[in-house]
Amino acid sequence: MQGRFKQIFFIFICLFYFNKTLALVEPLPVSAFASLPGVEQVILSPNGESIASIVRSTIGNETVSVLTVLDIKTNQTKSLLHTDNTKFKFDWIRWANDNQILISSDFPDYRDATKSVEKRLLVLNVDTKEVRNVWPKDLISGFEYTPQFQNKIVDMLPGDENHILMELDGIMRNSSKLFKVSLKEVKAKAVQRSKKYVRHWMVDRQKNVRILTQVKDSTYQILHRFNDDQDWNSLWEFEAFSDEGVWPLGFDRDVNILYVQALHNNFNAIFKVDLRDSKLKKELVAHKNGYDLNGSLIYSQKRGRVVGISSNHGQGNTYWDPSFKKLQASINQSMPDTFNILYSVSKDETRYLNLSYSDTHAGTYYFIDRKKGTIKAIARKYPELKPALMAEKKPISYQARDGLTIEGYLTLPVGHKSGQQYPTVVFPHGGPISYDGEGFDYWTQFLANRGYAILQMNFRGSSGYGHDFMKAGLKKWGLAMQDDIEDGTKWLIKKGYSDSGNICILGASYGGYAALMGLVRTPDLYQCAISFAGVMDQDLLIRNNLKYSNNEIIKEQIGSNASDLKARSPLYNVNKITKPVLLIHGDQDRRVQVLHSRNMQDEMENQGKNSTYIELKNGSHYLSINENRLATFEAIEAFLGSHLKPINTQDFE
Repeated sequence: MQGRFKQIFFIFICLFYFNKTLALVEPLPVSAFASLPGVEQVILSPNGESIASIVRSTIGNETVSVLTVLDIKTNQTKSLLHTDNTKFKFDWIRWANDNQILISSDFPDYRDATKSVEKRLLVLNVDTKEVRNVWPKDLISGFEYTPQFQNKIVDMLPGDENHILMELDGIMRNSSKLFKVSLKEVKAKAVQRSKKYVRHWMVDRQKNVRILTQVKDSTYQILHRFNDDQDWNSLWEFEAFSDEGVWPLGFDRDVNILYVQALHNNFNAIFKVDLRDSKLKKELVAHKNGYDLNGSLIYSQKRGRVVGISSNHGQGNTYWDPSFKKLQASINQSMPDTFNILYSVSKDETRYLNLSYSDTHAGTYYFIDRKKGTIKAIARKYPELKPALMAEKKPISYQARDGLTIEGYLTLPVGHKSGQQYPTVVFPHGGPISYDGEGFDYWTQFLANRGYAILQMNFRGSSGYGHDFMKAGLKKWGLAMQDDIEDGTKWLIKKGYSDSGNICILGASYGGYAALMGLVRTPDLYQCAISFAGVMDQDLLIRNNLKYSNNEIIKEQIGSNASDLKARSPLYNVNKITKPVLLIHGDQDRRVQVLHSRNMQDEMENQGKNSTYIELKNGSHYLSINENRLATFEAIEAFLGSHLKPINTQDFE
């Protein structure tokens, strides 16, 4: 069977990669990059006979996201539910059983005077297309307040297709309760008393409630009991961002074996703990040298045990089960030029879905049938983007001014010449406890297609590079984190990739903050700056979070001294900005309030600065509306074209 896989895989590889070395720069339409993915969230039903997905479509003149289901046997697809992503959008979808799909939906709302994102869980019948909320209205109406997050699934209860376990707060302040929720009727039954400060409940494979995670201010406590007759006992207690953190991931088939994530030589790794051991000794299961290993457990219903950990840094799953390791190795051997994530499996483990992608290929979904020994490409995420016209991301590293090694990626236009300098976009990521990794990035590819070089760096404070590296970014907004971005820009100039007078800095969310702080701190280093949904006022960010339960943790990350926060915020340093600025923000952004960009634009105008502001109607923090994505990319293209000098197109020939 492995040989047959190789033959089929080879055909697809030829289709996608044969003319890579012959590619010339071909400017593609903005819509090819900026449109919503052609397909995403492709998942296989438990019996392996149907595939659900979110598909981009057009109804009238409107671009919408449509939940569809493909019948594998008949090859017939039916549309079940659609949204224009204004009133609500699909957060995630998941098969509850073979004829019902769970839908987590997001919609904008208010809590008092504060904008919020509300999450609800819907259940959709594939046959009748009937869709409803899983929670009874009379239950919620009796709570002290309406829960913001009504989509928290604790366990899918394998073996019981008609119920799931869910947690819900709102009964009283700073507490949550565990419910058994029916999927056949609008009914929910409490199975555990409300517990104060509980953020997460966890059950073992026998459906017994065994683990609680309590959070009070910035202190975490992991509680455990062996059975319902026992009191809760503390396993671990630690502060947010502490190196003593131990995070439960789930139980193995053995009711006493708990998988956890904790530090191994300063990097996140996966361990097993026998809860009968009074010393709670951690047995190392999996780690990644020099990088964090993060993710969620992969559980095999057929084998009745944990078989691996989900994808890490976009490079595929980590398996320790021999059968899954063998299958993953076979796929990787047949498709050596892509990352291959085996992620959706039928209950009998004879049918799978696999997502294959690279820095130049946006991703293809494959359906694998192990009984037949076949594999079939079923959808591409961005069908308009030809891999041969996409630019390769080159891993780079440089030394920050204090000697810390910073890793990142440099993307040069297709057909680039050695020694050629390019107009450049420095592109720090958002988060900031996040990272830029290997794999496809539609923002970067759009810029490269327009002839720009792009530098992305994982500055201190980024995730994935160990606990000390992440912690080095705490309360360092506009300070050492900004130094790392500046040092990367200077490295780029020193290496000859860029002309010091032809660089713009662009970012979204935290990256938008860093872009404007780049102009504040180093006004001669950049010719312009672009912020999408950027934080312009750290003090406002803190004040907006005061009503939320995680506000103490946010303070630990950013800081709480108002004068210090203002001193490191673009809004209060407009007088230092001497270069053109483009601000883009959605008016319904619940993550970073639109007031950040509105206030920034007002202050720029008051001081006579060169600033352009675009406000996106119904726009969220994530560019979920197709027309807003197009408008954003068109504005970025025009702005960069006005303030950076292009190179001669013959340099690509």
